[in-house]
Amino acid sequence: MGLEKMSSTSWFSGLIFLNSLLLCMAAGQVHYYDFVLKETNFTKLCSTKSILTVNGSFPGPTIRVHKGDTVFVNVHNQGKYGVTIHWHGVRQPRNPWSDGPENITQCPIAPNTSFTQEVIFSTEEGTLWWHAHSDWTRATVHGAIIILPKPGTTYPFPKPYAEETLILGEWYKGDVMAIITEALATGGDPNISDAFTINGQPGDLYNCSNGTTYRLPVYSGKTYLLRIINSIMNEEQFFGIAKHNLTVVGSDGAYLKPINTNYIMITPGQTMDVLVTANQSPSLYYIASTPFADTTAPFDNTTTTAILQYKGPSGNRLSASLTNISFVTPKIDILQAYYRKLPRVFASNFPYQPLYYFNFTGDVGNNTLYPALATKALTVNYNDAVEIVLQGTNVGAAENHPMHLHGFSFYVVGMGSGNFNNKTDPKSYNLIDPPEVNTVGVPKNGWVTIRFIADNPGVWFMHCHLERHASRGMDTVLIVKNGGTSATSIRPPPKYMPPCSKS
Repeated sequence: MGLEKMSSTSWFSGLIFLNSLLLCMAAGQVHYYDFVLKETNFTKLCSTKSILTVNGSFPGPTIRVHKGDTVFVNVHNQGKYGVTIHWHGVRQPRNPWSDGPENITQCPIAPNTSFTQEVIFSTEEGTLWWHAHSDWTRATVHGAIIILPKPGTTYPFPKPYAEETLILGEWYKGDVMAIITEALATGGDPNISDAFTINGQPGDLYNCSNGTTYRLPVYSGKTYLLRIINSIMNEEQFFGIAKHNLTVVGSDGAYLKPINTNYIMITPGQTMDVLVTANQSPSLYYIASTPFADTTAPFDNTTTTAILQYKGPSGNRLSASLTNISFVTPKIDILQAYYRKLPRVFASNFPYQPLYYFNFTGDVGNNTLYPALATKALTVNYNDAVEIVLQGTNVGAAENHPMHLHGFSFYVVGMGSGNFNNKTDPKSYNLIDPPEVNTVGVPKNGWVTIRFIADNPGVWFMHCHLERHASRGMDTVLIVKNGGTSATSIRPPPKYMPPCSKS
């Protein structure tokens, strides 16, 4: 009898433990990080300068979680400027307070103060990133976010042998804050960067950089998952590996139908998950990234390189030059956005249509004063179905525009050249398997249609991720009203938020 009682008690205790474990797994784990913003000296391109960093590294530290986890990041600002941190692509359900856009949902974290941000992961899985969201500080203040599948689940493709994060960045010899301040004061174009980088290193083609070129070691026959992030300020980038094919399996924290290609084009703000198999003769192969620019605006027309290095005695000589990487320039601006009138869409102060029509992508003539994207906020009800058409124009220097929406991922259901036709273009929409992203490149003199359900109450920033455009006001705000319950309404703000300047 005593033995039976002990077994029953053990079983009951085990059941409680198992239920608690399952509940814990369902709710996700909680992680804690400390980000210390501080000036740090780095030597690149034959000279030394001080840059703003997180924890003294460039790029900054990686946040690594499983799907559904929560992260608390205590940001300590020991730098010279007020700064905010944005968790790019993280939905932050009902929690705009920790989203990070400066003077939208919070004021800057002042020097010598701290602010703890709660980063809530929900549906995201794959690769995202974090970056400063104050003026041009994100040039050096950024890092990767890796979201692994939930425990007990795996990728929707064969598990790779290993993975590596590749952050495309850039290096300015000048002070980035001074560069944008001067450009805004004079109305001129900001100075371009002096080099592009891969994981902080410019590569073989720049002065004083050969010895620090980033190397990615691989074993012959193995498949690797590359998590590629474009943190560059103003240039969309081609990326490829000499003599190696790429399979794109994810973008912006969501999986895609696999796409086989020999190179990718990735806009500022975007992330891509790419599989590559080391199936060539063991040697050294260039990894290269160079800008795509179809504009009259100045841009950094240089190339950064890294090296894919096969492990073993044969992997010690460079067998592939840059001529082995072929980037074919595709013919693929956003100064106008407007709604299509889907059922349940509500907008009180943002026009359903452009204020007046003209040939957006033709000879704009005297229409250069046409309102920019930042005219008004978009307001919708909770759970509304929203469709937004982003129309490129020929106003100013027409070019591609990577548009990013905070607080949401959206489906890209349509894309085309020229002026959007409200009657004929919707017939070509992909309503079966459109890609889900948080940043989309709108074609030069073309259009993109996105759709999403407004199920995240709050105030969410939308802007061009070319910093020279965002700095001049190419942005707006999406306001999603509260639903009818506490579970469908904005959470209360935390007890402490960075105070706003009185000046």
